[in-house]
Amino acid sequence: MWTRQLSVRRRGGIASGIDDIIIITGRGKRTIEDYFDFSPQLENHLAQSDKQQQLEQMRAISALADIHYIRQTEPKGLGDAVLKAEKHIGAEPFAVLLGDDIIRSNVPCLKQFNNRFTTYESPMIAIENVVPERISSYGIIKGRRVTDSLYLLTDVVEKPLLNEAPSRLGVVGRYVVTPDLFGCIRQVSADATGEVQLTDATRLLLGEHEVYAYLIEGTR
Repeated sequence: MWTRQLSVRRRGGIASGIDDIIIITGRGKRTIEDYFDFSPQLENHLAQSDKQQQLEQMRAISALADIHYIRQTEPKGLGDAVLKAEKHIGAEPFAVLLGDDIIRSNVPCLKQFNNRFTTYESPMIAIENVVPERISSYGIIKGRRVTDSLYLLTDVVEKPLLNEAPSRLGVVGRYVVTPDLFGCIRQVSADATGEVQLTDATRLLLGEHEVYAYLIEGTR
């Protein structure tokens, strides 16, 4: 199954069985790298202070998974950030987690995807119900209901006006995708802000693959 993710979050991915993590960072984000690294000085201080529980917690962070870092040298959007990981991922399916999108749930969001991805063997994105006043802040899906929580995608519209939105279901920052996505990202032109949008690449992917949207359980 899928063993890779792009994320600065750790608990959901680790609890979902992921042990190979790529963190895409930018300038000024060395603190993230330091957080997951060994800290000999702090560990020595905790050992000398007889704070064994805190010491074990510190060591556990560093042993959670194999963590790799790739620098996005320019802020060129989410699509460009995902593309930076292509060489590392190769031919495997992988998960994408946006670090500023936090979802609280009894079963981690990615783990909710697991059985469904195994069944359909197709890219899958997370969605949630969106209140009308927030529609223009989301990518909104158009699709055919497969089950109560699963939709077969036919389109994704980035930040539509309320009266132009195809549904009330918005994309949130969890994806399980196949490497076909990389080729679609390379075909996407940057928008007016100079960013390559992952939504645009997902729309292209629809021409090559069935893509599903899963209505997550939990609070974002």
